[in-house]
Amino acid sequence: MLIGLLRTMRPHQWVKNLVVLAPLVFARELFDVPALLRALAGFALFCVLAGAVYVLNDLVDVEADREHPKKKHRPIASGRVTEAQAKGALVVLATIAVVGGLALGGAFLAAALGYLALNLAYSFKLKKIAYLDVLCIAGGFELRVLGGSFAAQVPPSWYLLIVMFLAATFLGLGKRAHELAAMEEHAGGKASKTRAALGSYDLRVLMPLLYVMGVATLVTYVVYTLDPDTIAAFGTRWLAVSVVFTTIGVGRFLHLVRRKADADSPTDAMLKDPPFLASVGAWALCVLLVLYFT
Repeated sequence: MLIGLLRTMRPHQWVKNLVVLAPLVFARELFDVPALLRALAGFALFCVLAGAVYVLNDLVDVEADREHPKKKHRPIASGRVTEAQAKGALVVLATIAVVGGLALGGAFLAAALGYLALNLAYSFKLKKIAYLDVLCIAGGFELRVLGGSFAAQVPPSWYLLIVMFLAATFLGLGKRAHELAAMEEHAGGKASKTRAALGSYDLRVLMPLLYVMGVATLVTYVVYTLDPDTIAAFGTRWLAVSVVFTTIGVGRFLHLVRRKADADSPTDAMLKDPPFLASVGAWALCVLLVLYFT
């Protein structure tokens, strides 16, 4: 049962919560030990929150998951974890996150509760509305960034918030495009049963919008790296070099979206795709070298 609950919490997806540390990194406070410890605590609490949200999603989607060729094997859908056990775990996880959030201050707690409230709304209603479901995912990333700022006690960057919103929307649209293509190829009309919003999506609209969001993400990041205020704040123009790795990452994700329909979701596949991971690692290394060692 415990292993099943852990699988339901999707620990492999918690890597997304690393964006909680982004405000600390771009504020050039990474070597400030108290700030780093607070940011790491915020990261841990968002991982707990994410685990609670995944448990909630699987509880809400249990019937739909049983109709899905892959999701029917999830612990709750398959019966390896009972719904009562999952509900108990959900209460425990949410309580840990709220109590821990109190220790990091009211602003962080507000961001954490906002994240939880957004996901409650998403799980029960908003995920059934095409495009709004993707915006909810992007909003979750925004709240992570704000939570990281509040935990580390550094001011949030408007550029960081904008780029994060565009990038998260890009990733969300890519996932929906892949899911829709898979359902059209293999499910024969079951899209509305496995994910309610998919029935309202159209690939003829979704794919152009996906490319627009990818370009918007890149352009905004380029503008940020070349902004005179950015150059003055960091005392160097070399941050623009990181654009190369950002471009590779965006291109690689688009490649994953276009892969055959029976492949993993692109947002899952990117977490184990060597070229994508290499581009992210090179970007992170480049940013750290420029911000802290130039």
